Amino acid sequence: MRNPLDSAELNAALENVHRAGMPGLFAEVRDGEQVWRGAAGVADVATGRPVTADMRHRVGSITKTFTAAAVLQQVESGQIGLDTPIGRYLPRLVPGERGDAITVRMLINHTSGLAEYLPYAYPSLKAFPAFADTGPQSLDDNQFTRFHSTELIEMGVTAPAVGAPGGTPGVYSNTNYLLLGALLEQVTGTPAERYITRNVIERAGLRDTELPAAPHVNGPHSQIYEAWFGMIDPPRDYSDYDMSFVGPAASLISTVTDLNRFFGMLFAGEIVSPSSLAQMQRTVPVVSQEGKTIDYGLGLYPMETPGQGTFWGHGGTVWGAGALAMTSADGKRQMSVAVNLQRWNRLDSSGKPQPHPLDDALAALHRVAMYG
Repeated sequence: MRNPLDSAELNAALENVHRAGMPGLFAEVRDGEQVWRGAAGVADVATGRPVTADMRHRVGSITKTFTAAAVLQQVESGQIGLDTPIGRYLPRLVPGERGDAITVRMLINHTSGLAEYLPYAYPSLKAFPAFADTGPQSLDDNQFTRFHSTELIEMGVTAPAVGAPGGTPGVYSNTNYLLLGALLEQVTGTPAERYITRNVIERAGLRDTELPAAPHVNGPHSQIYEAWFGMIDPPRDYSDYDMSFVGPAASLISTVTDLNRFFGMLFAGEIVSPSSLAQMQRTVPVVSQEGKTIDYGLGLYPMETPGQGTFWGHGGTVWGAGALAMTSADGKRQMSVAVNLQRWNRLDSSGKPQPHPLDDALAALHRVAMYG
């Protein structure tokens, strides 16, 4: 049972996250016609410049929902088969038996068995996501590296498989979504970023959302701070970063208002058809990069609270920035939150992230935002 928006309660929950150690965060919550926007903390720890709720922000893997929607549009038009092997479209990128066994659906829901390429592109993250043996060096080494998606895909495809095609639980892997970008380009004759911009971002009327070509964020934005589990102390600003290392998997820049608008339209059947949306909400168990098993659909996953109902959406992180966008099953209640610090948990001797006051403060904010 959701309660109407309570501005005082939402502002207090936001402020509690800031007090728990988040430099700055901002959010928008909607309930029907009611809209609340709030911000707490600073966008720049050096100058004390405050965050504001209209700032543009790197939203990481929320990009995957946009890419999945673009692929499903092509499924609807008959250009892509959801259960067609990827090898039919991209035989050079996924050759042989795996190309015959891995379907488009398996890429979208992370059951392809293809490994994550990030530890190969970022050598100091060699144990990612088993964090014990990682270090932050590669973040600096690759800050302005221009990657080509085919070289990253090759790293993931040639790495040891993490599962059998179609097997569950699947394993979350950005390799899948770079392949979906290559698939979009193959069938549309248009670079994936341009296709997604025209057919998803512009179709939804999102004015402050883009897949960036340059390493900087245009317009008002926060600096973003990466702590890498206490190994970067104080946390370092990675606002300027070449996002070719994630492309259609996690490079999106947006605002909390645009995210709510997008997910509202998606669940109203205005981005993909109701039948495609139903496919997006068919979930399978998938092991996340944090090592937790979650239910994952086609670029969407649910957050369920017993007795409170289900919210659908996606979260995302990049170096320094995080975001979460969730919409109630009936589409009426929405929450989008953006934060400007990542990987604040320090590690124990076994490399496991330790609890931090921010974890509980953010969970409390999400509860207030989603349920009141």
